[in-house]
Amino acid sequence: MYHLIDDTVSFIRQRIGDFTPEFGIILGTGLGKLVNEIEVYHQLMYSNIPNFPISTVEFHTGKLIFGILNGRKVVAMQGRLHYYEGYNMQEITFPVRVMRDLGIQKLFVSNASGSLNPAIKKGDIGIIDDHINLLPDNPLRGFNDENYGSRFPDMSAPYDKKMQVQGLEIAMRLGVNAHRVVYVSTPGPNLETRAEYRYMRLIGGDIVGMSTVPEVIVANHMGLPVFAISVITDEGFHEDLQPVSLTEVVKIAAGVEPKMTQVLKELIALQ
Repeated sequence: MYHLIDDTVSFIRQRIGDFTPEFGIILGTGLGKLVNEIEVYHQLMYSNIPNFPISTVEFHTGKLIFGILNGRKVVAMQGRLHYYEGYNMQEITFPVRVMRDLGIQKLFVSNASGSLNPAIKKGDIGIIDDHINLLPDNPLRGFNDENYGSRFPDMSAPYDKKMQVQGLEIAMRLGVNAHRVVYVSTPGPNLETRAEYRYMRLIGGDIVGMSTVPEVIVANHMGLPVFAISVITDEGFHEDLQPVSLTEVVKIAAGVEPKMTQVLKELIALQ
């Protein structure tokens, strides 16, 4: 895998010249339009980048965008990869390793999730403090290259505490209902049963989704500080659980998107 990373980085560098991003951003559901705030220098379709996995989810565009956001150099993934799309963990996290080798110093991640906690409602925002990994595989399984990180990386604080505090302060000032949360990651693509929601709440989860944890594990492996933010699009704590509409999920995410975008813009400016 590591020689594939080198090949991909070389290809990208030939196209972006001396542009070196400071920060990487994974634009999941709820932050796709952040690209409108970026002064774009270069953009590459995933499909045109050697070895780069292609996002198959319809509302994930599949572009790697290089530019300036609030005065800082960034590379943004407009469209992320999921385990349920059929990719293995190394493929899902491949872009994070590429972004690190391109020069990023911190990683910012967004996603959409369902609430397990009655205090957290649809339309709220979660600032992720910790996670519970219920995925069936790990991106670090197999050969370990010590140039990237240790065989047994520490995960006692996978999400940067200082950025969490900053993000919560920004959200509060903007009038956003924001919570520090524990995120549960599941394989998908099906949503959870009532019993599964109860179980995940019982073991300490506040919200649940189908992404983020693989990228965070790899970022920690490489020593990259991480900030992760989630838009709450549905509620799984009701006993009379109703079917979740993808249309409604996208609608709720779109409604919160301007405030999530502002939180991330201001947070990046503080780094």
